[in-house]
Amino acid sequence: MSTIPPSDQPIVVAPTPTPYKDDEEQSVDFGALERNVGRWLETPLSGFVVVTANGEETMLSEAERLETVKVVASSHEGQKFVIAGVDERSARETQRLSEKYANAGADFIRMRIPRGMAPSDLVRYYGEVTSKCPVPVVVIHQTFARGGDPAAPPAVIAELCGMDNVFAYITDHSILFEQQVLPRMPASVRKWNCSGALLAFGTMIGCDGACMLLGNIAPALCMDIVSAGFRGDYTRAVELQRVASRLNPVVMQTIGAPKIALSMLGWEYGDARRPIAPVSDEARVEIEGVLRETGLLT
Repeated sequence: MSTIPPSDQPIVVAPTPTPYKDDEEQSVDFGALERNVGRWLETPLSGFVVVTANGEETMLSEAERLETVKVVASSHEGQKFVIAGVDERSARETQRLSEKYANAGADFIRMRIPRGMAPSDLVRYYGEVTSKCPVPVVVIHQTFARGGDPAAPPAVIAELCGMDNVFAYITDHSILFEQQVLPRMPASVRKWNCSGALLAFGTMIGCDGACMLLGNIAPALCMDIVSAGFRGDYTRAVELQRVASRLNPVVMQTIGAPKIALSMLGWEYGDARRPIAPVSDEARVEIEGVLRETGLLT
């Protein structure tokens, strides 16, 4: 049985990158994935988010995505939990994939708020997919940063998250917008910040956790920031945030950059799947420099 931290403890999860074999097809290296999960079990990371954009979901077949869920779910030995991502506008397809991922071992399904839907359509969509999902739902609003307006008004997002079977909400990057959303939500819904650059500030508007790539690279640092803010020790949270804010733009500059950072820290990773270009030599030097500067690499 998976371990879910109680409501009086913060939660930090991270999108799990996908390792590939060094062969012509760049086939998924499920053995390396299992070993990487084993290393993360020794960190404060609360859980894993798989089948995501940061995990290169668009580069994976459905069979590879399903196997990824199975491997991570079977590797954490009940010490963590698994969230599987579904990004579909079709309620029927969302339901189909949710059932497959739940059967593969996912404890939660993360559903992105579709862009371009009228508020009434969003309410109907979420009413259907949350009620039929076999496991609790994590709503994600991380679309605003891609350009354009928020996916829905604050009151509508709060209404979606107030539906039965919703466990958590992942913010977008706009603190100004999200501070209008979080106070409208039920207290029972967990509220997670979406960026390593905003961890301390997220706690100031009500976040009790985080979901971001930096959690893979610096899980202890990210948990310390969120925990300090969760306790109301904002001085300490902001002090630690300065380190995270130095790391974040360097190790997140491309899809492949976090994998290179993890490789330097001893995890089994290489480049992103082709046709995504390998991380440049200049970027690798910069990544190594910031890892040393912040004390993660000695």
